[in-house]
Amino acid sequence: MVVGLFSPDSIAWRIHSDPSMIVGGIRALLQQALHPEAMDGVAKNSNFREDAWGRLQRTGDYVSTLTFGTPEEANALASRVRTVHTKLGLDDPKLLLWVHMSMVDSFLDCAVRSGLELTHVEQNQYVEEMVMFARLVGIPQESVPTTSNEMAEYFQQIAPELMASQDAKRAALFLTIPPLPTVVRFATPAAPMWATLSSLAGSSLPDWARKLYGWPTLPGQGIATNIALRTSRSALLRLPRALMEPPILKVAKQRWGLVSA
Repeated sequence: MVVGLFSPDSIAWRIHSDPSMIVGGIRALLQQALHPEAMDGVAKNSNFREDAWGRLQRTGDYVSTLTFGTPEEANALASRVRTVHTKLGLDDPKLLLWVHMSMVDSFLDCAVRSGLELTHVEQNQYVEEMVMFARLVGIPQESVPTTSNEMAEYFQQIAPELMASQDAKRAALFLTIPPLPTVVRFATPAAPMWATLSSLAGSSLPDWARKLYGWPTLPGQGIATNIALRTSRSALLRLPRALMEPPILKVAKQRWGLVSA
């Protein structure tokens, strides 16, 4: 009996259950916004600018369901996403592949730089495992990179199509300073916490992406960013596991026999 598309031994499970995903998820949205056609589709068909936090949450829920859910849950959600994409005209395989590869690149790079120990073989394994995500959203399998080198080549090839449109810059601003209820902004640590994480996400972007946004890359910034990423992950790892783990991961651990019900 297959109890999930990804087992606890998979690299996808390791990365997607790691605290580095918080920064990786924000970075993925920033990186995805750099394809003007993809960003135009998001801007026209969603309330991204009013609900950047909500889009990040929905992305997290999608990744968690495909990774930790039952095959039935994963396939049902992927089917709903494909239906929505088709209705909105957002089912261009080229643009879907861009969104997919930006996500994979962001999750993997942030995990490694945050201190999650992964060998080169394991990093390649993650890229290959994530082909499952691409297939589920409707991307032809033969077009999806399966190694880190192929992923790097993909970004080199698509580079001429990328730019920071006005929509992308507005999206980046809302990701950095999202609208929050007054009580949340001034009476809780949510605003400064979000600012710290979003700043880290922007700093962790590849140099080419930061250049497109017009953000300076200072000498030694990469080293400073890596230290900050490791510090952030260490702090998050000290928080109670019950607070950090999504409910679907807790259920998955029971289903796989990792913990008692």
